[in-house]
Amino acid sequence: MPESQLPVGVVGVGSMGQHHARTYREIDGAELVGVADADASRATEVADDLDTDAHAVSGLLERVDAVSVAVPTHAHDAVTSACIDAGVDALVEKPFVADPVRGRELASAARDAGITLQVGHVERFNPAVDAVFDALEDRELVSVCADRLEPPAGRSIPDSVVFDLMIHDVDVVLEIAGERPANVDATATADGKYAVATLEFDSGLVATLSASRVSHESARELVVNAEGCGVTADYAAQSVSVARDDGPALDVVTEADPLTRELRSFVEAAATDASPVVSADDALRAIEVVREIEAAANLADDPSPVEGTAVDAA
Repeated sequence: MPESQLPVGVVGVGSMGQHHARTYREIDGAELVGVADADASRATEVADDLDTDAHAVSGLLERVDAVSVAVPTHAHDAVTSACIDAGVDALVEKPFVADPVRGRELASAARDAGITLQVGHVERFNPAVDAVFDALEDRELVSVCADRLEPPAGRSIPDSVVFDLMIHDVDVVLEIAGERPANVDATATADGKYAVATLEFDSGLVATLSASRVSHESARELVVNAEGCGVTADYAAQSVSVARDDGPALDVVTEADPLTRELRSFVEAAATDASPVVSADDALRAIEVVREIEAAANLADDPSPVEGTAVDAA
């Protein structure tokens, strides 16, 4: 890590953004300079709690070298554009953008401006995922099953269950497969709150993914079968079980906070101009597949903006 402190901030301090702000305070190499939110009272509340300052977005971007963008998805475009214009590196929470075409324009603009643009697919930083990749190294993949099941959220979520939840597993599966699916099929029920998708790859790999907001219990599990090997990962418990035909079974329990690992990675990439672990291109690859899943499941997406998310908000 760099010896100097990188001045950082957070735009959008709702349920996720406040965790970003709190985590930045604990990361070596980062200095939390301030926060911004469309709700000025919310920004002030979080700033006071973390002993930092509340700013308008434009004012915050004048004071930092890097920010987390944790506003609602429909506002990612405007805030990311403002970051690029201000020369500020950005970690944009997933999903990166609603429209892949616009996302590619933003990615191109960031490259032209020399801006580090990372997208917050936090499961990539779950140490259980690292253990899965280690177990699968050089093995031919057969199947993947990913379940991401949650109880009702208790709040309004404008994104579909596929765009909000399943996208995590789409990103991980695409990284495991190393290719885009040749065929996508999907179905949904419970007014679109439960969805199942099947992805078929030219390599022969078949992936089945489910996502739910109507389950009685939470589950975040990944099961991968490969030639001579089976791997089961529990994201929440950060535990991995590996069964091999050519060796003893192995159980791995990891302990590391994925968000802390993600923000450390971003701070280092921003400070050293290194390539981010999860690039905008990675995120757009996942979004394009998610949109195919939504279309196959007849899930309509409402990209209409919500009031109170202007870039100039406090």
